[in-house]
Amino acid sequence: MVKKLLVIIPCYNEEDSIEALLKQLQALNLSPKWHLEIAVVNDCSKDKTLEKVAPFNIHLIDLPINLGIGGAVQSGLKFAYANNFDFAVQMDGDGQHPPQELIKLLNASETTAANLIIGSRFIEKTGFQSSFIRRIGINYFHILNKIFTGKSIYDSTSGFRLFDKKAIALTVKNYPDEYPEPETLVLFAKAGLKIHETPVIMAARMAGESSINSTASVYYCFKVTLAMFFTFIRKIQ
Repeated sequence: MVKKLLVIIPCYNEEDSIEALLKQLQALNLSPKWHLEIAVVNDCSKDKTLEKVAPFNIHLIDLPINLGIGGAVQSGLKFAYANNFDFAVQMDGDGQHPPQELIKLLNASETTAANLIIGSRFIEKTGFQSSFIRRIGINYFHILNKIFTGKSIYDSTSGFRLFDKKAIALTVKNYPDEYPEPETLVLFAKAGLKIHETPVIMAARMAGESSINSTASVYYCFKVTLAMFFTFIRKIQ
């Protein structure tokens, strides 16, 4: 049976990278058992992202206001749910997630039957490993996630993720609005979903700068820690 797969690409000012990424995705050679479609979620970009995306035969979700990464990803997941996709994969629009690595997530899904597959930089420690400051934060969230979920997830901030139907359905009602990756692991674990981490090779971003600078990192850690705690103690509907 052919499985429908939606690649969700949240974009905010990715004019310098999105065109190359879409070309690579459309050239990807997947097994015939997978039917791949692409949805770009334009999070109210102020550059030429829309112009770069327009010529491609893809789904375009053009948000009228900026929702942030959580809202943009959830918009794509709601689209996947409404259109009965079997799987959805979150992939950054800045080129950090090479399309060829998607095959590793699909293979891991078939061998583990996990509801959420996380593409991890830190299992085999190959490819781009992020900055030293960010790795400190990632190690912190590794410890925090182990406390809240009982699971050792080494790349809990990874935005390269494959969701199955159960995971997609859960995100339609429950999804963090800002810096969602570590918090969603607590959410999925509480819901009894199976989480698996598989090694992938990531690249440095093609262009632009991250919104999380050294000053924002302190706010990021504080906010996400609180969010993970409240997700841990609240009832999931």
